[in-house]
Amino acid sequence: MRLQRFQRPRLDRINRAVDDLVLPEAVFKTCPWQPRDLVETGLRQWLRCCGAAMRDDQVIGMPSHAVDEAWHGLILCTMRYARFCDSAYGRFLHHFPAGDAVTGPGADSMSDQLGRTVVAWSLVARPGERCVLWDLDTVVGVEHPWGIPAERVSDIEDSLRSGA
Repeated sequence: MRLQRFQRPRLDRINRAVDDLVLPEAVFKTCPWQPRDLVETGLRQWLRCCGAAMRDDQVIGMPSHAVDEAWHGLILCTMRYARFCDSAYGRFLHHFPAGDAVTGPGADSMSDQLGRTVVAWSLVARPGERCVLWDLDTVVGVEHPWGIPAERVSDIEDSLRSGA
């Protein structure tokens, strides 16, 4: 029996699926932060970053507690989430919570995973689009915000531009 190798998701397919994704109220059940449209933008950007990471068989880190809560809400809408994953990625996007002892490509530090999130963003950002993920928690008032310092984001982006 031959094992089936997953096709790498195409970015245009991912973008279309993310743009078409309807987010019901249930997604935000445990995500009280406002403005909700900013959290929704962050969730959509995260899902696009995940697609870029999946193309390269990478695990990326979640930079926002608020977006993480919204993603959990989406995952709990199991049929909708499964259909979305199939449409966007051609396979299921698994969640690897901190402390899950993931082995393989995601077993490195959260700092490394967050760095790869910045790289993934560079692959999916639309012209002129600003990423809201890096400081979203601070903007919406999460008590213990996650995030990536602007200086680190800038350093990674500079490194990507210079080809280092």
